[in-house]
Amino acid sequence: MFETTVRDGVCQVYREGAYWLSTAWDGGYRTADAVYNVTVPEGFERTDLDAYRAERLSAAGFPVGPALLTGVDMAHARCARSGPVSVLATAGLSNPAALPMPTESDADGFDGIAANPADSPDWRPGTVNLVVVVDRALDDGALATLLATVVEAKAATLLDAAGVPGTTSDAAIVGCVPSAVSAPFAGSATDIGAAARVCVRDAVRASLAARYDDLSTVEDAAYGVVTDRDAEVFEP
Repeated sequence: MFETTVRDGVCQVYREGAYWLSTAWDGGYRTADAVYNVTVPEGFERTDLDAYRAERLSAAGFPVGPALLTGVDMAHARCARSGPVSVLATAGLSNPAALPMPTESDADGFDGIAANPADSPDWRPGTVNLVVVVDRALDDGALATLLATVVEAKAATLLDAAGVPGTTSDAAIVGCVPSAVSAPFAGSATDIGAAARVCVRDAVRASLAARYDDLSTVEDAAYGVVTDRDAEVFEP
């Protein structure tokens, strides 16, 4: 179970001695007592993200650690817990990333390609961020499996809620506790995976409910992408 503290638009997720896998700009495996979810201001254009993180965490009185960035205010952050798993989620959908499925009428494939949201001068992030902690010891492979499990749960939740599997800037940090009881697996058929899936579902849904009155507006979002290209399919 983690502890959370919110100050100045920064949410600290604290679990002493935790071992993390992050998909952020400086992602990878890392040991740290705390990770962060940081709200950036509207019109955010900084590219020196290491320096920006250090500035924000210092201003909030936190030590530097792995972090995610989001346009979502921390007032809309929500947590869920089940068994050994705890999840923090912030969910914004201003730049949905749709992946339409071809039908029989699309026999010749899609003609277009995905638009680049950065081409728009008004582009701004609408990120779904997840921080997941499991009070179990996982090796690198099991931690990577946990990441896949929670991303799958996020996609299923968003497809049901808004008809898209994610946004163009979604990110996640998953963590375990090396000093805890060891668990060899974290897929969807395991107790850890099942707990992670329901925690992600419920935390993301709660964050969406805290922020939006009507999710149908995602269809009119100006900053997303639709990946309407196709690939060459061949036998191995």
